[in-house]
Amino acid sequence: MKTTLFLLHAVSCTLLVGATLSKTDPKKSHKADAETSLAELSVLERGLVVSHPSWKDIVKEEKRYWSQIKKTFQGPVLGYVTPWNSHGYDVPKMFGPKLTSVCPVWLQLRRRGPETFDVTGLHDHDPGWVKAVRKSNKRIRLVPRLLFDGWSYQDYMSVLGSEDEIEELGSELVDVAKTEGFDGFTLELWSQLGGNKRKELVHMVKHICETLKAKRLDCILVIPPAVTSVGQPGMFGMEEFEQLAPVVDGFSLMTYDYSSGASPGPSSPLAWVRDCVLQLAPDNQWRQKILLGLNLYGLDFAGQAAEPILGGRYIEILREHRPKLHWDEYSAEHYFSYKRGNAVKHVVYYPSLKSIYIRISLAAELGTGISLWELGQGLDYFYDLL
Repeated sequence: MKTTLFLLHAVSCTLLVGATLSKTDPKKSHKADAETSLAELSVLERGLVVSHPSWKDIVKEEKRYWSQIKKTFQGPVLGYVTPWNSHGYDVPKMFGPKLTSVCPVWLQLRRRGPETFDVTGLHDHDPGWVKAVRKSNKRIRLVPRLLFDGWSYQDYMSVLGSEDEIEELGSELVDVAKTEGFDGFTLELWSQLGGNKRKELVHMVKHICETLKAKRLDCILVIPPAVTSVGQPGMFGMEEFEQLAPVVDGFSLMTYDYSSGASPGPSSPLAWVRDCVLQLAPDNQWRQKILLGLNLYGLDFAGQAAEPILGGRYIEILREHRPKLHWDEYSAEHYFSYKRGNAVKHVVYYPSLKSIYIRISLAAELGTGISLWELGQGLDYFYDLL
């Protein structure tokens, strides 16, 4: 992802999504337009997973999801939830059986001084919501995102070079998990050092995960793509993967944000997504621990910039401009263009039933799991495919 305004996916537009979208803008929510309804058949059985969907069919069907809410994808599914997207809180309650883990983006880990750590953001923890999510799926795991936030370079050097610091950090996380009723954590720290100090980071993550696992807590690690959009090796590769795979429960792989604002294009070209997995795990030994990242947001390109676009705005654009959707065979994504009067041309890439279906099929073929950034950004009928 792109920079660290919001580092869930440290250097990417996903962050951009988190950093730029309004947290409370009801007029942009498509939920207000019409009521969600159940369908007797899935989107596959209704013939909606196609290369050339009409805008009318999307607008008509996007709130109609299959009444049989059961998981069909065999691998693990992790879904992110953010405090600024209210519908994201609804999705795990609606589609809980489809998910194995939920990752609320709540927490920050701060270093206050030598061997002194503080987990902040606990005010966002909503026990009532957690209870409702667990009611929808008794086996679901609650693994909040923990962002290493506000750390200076010296903070990293002090902790990475000290067994006592690392041990205290792990103990603090266990205490918080047990006090709050969490099932573990999703750690986001790898990209903050820009690919440096990999050996030291491996050692620290190993120690943290071993400490968590000893208390039957899950340890998930957010990792950047193994291959950059220009074909260069990424900040996390096969060597780090193989060292950490025995102790990490899941690697949340950010296989999206491929294109930038300067050049309209797909978010996750299929060949690149495949390559990112195979570069980490050319054989099957640990591949099941990779959580292939699927973006549920899109991008609206105009001029030299790109704006994140969520389901509500996407539906508004379809209704207003009635565009013809095109299928990009190479990237396996849909896109369309539109203009407002004599203004600059816009090009929109947004997930579709077919693009998501193909990526879920790829995950099944490769034997990986899936991570969804983020719940509530997409259209409700997408979940039929899981």
